Amino acid sequence: MVQFSVNAQRLDPYKNFKFRVKWDGRYVAGISKVGALKRTTEVVEHREGGDPSTMLKSPGQSKYEPIALERGVTHDLEFERWANKVWNLGSGLGLEVSLKDFRKDIILELMNEAGQVAIAYRIYRCWVSEFQALPELDASANAVAIQMLTLQNEGWERDYAVTEPEEPSFVEPG
Repeated sequence: MVQFSVNAQRLDPYKNFKFRVKWDGRYVAGISKVGALKRTTEVVEHREGGDPSTMLKSPGQSKYEPIALERGVTHDLEFERWANKVWNLGSGLGLEVSLKDFRKDIILELMNEAGQVAIAYRIYRCWVSEFQALPELDASANAVAIQMLTLQNEGWERDYAVTEPEEPSFVEPG
């Protein structure tokens, strides 16, 4: 069975290190890690009274797991601005939460090694449930300071308009 329809010679699946995240129509700078897109559907077990001891199973409610976004601490304020729409201490009584625009739809793009968008997902009605402005600081560590957002969401779907791109061939200099 062919795993890639346009690039039939390709054997390897896409790598997990080439991706971009977009919200409000622009790409967000510096995101180094995105949590998994995970959906869980509860199992509803039922049985008719006259049946033997066999349980029947059917799908119940589905839920979408929160998604964590991580990036190194910089002067870009996108993470903090969004987090402050959910709760902004000191903004005044009744103004701590922005009910108007605290939810955003985001786009997650996975790219091939050539930097072409190969797969995209639309993630709907996200809002920030957790914001880590700074990590634990340690003077004896050798690490990047990481900011983190945890996004609640109400579902995601693959963008089928994004199709497998034709991958470029390497041409040796002549």
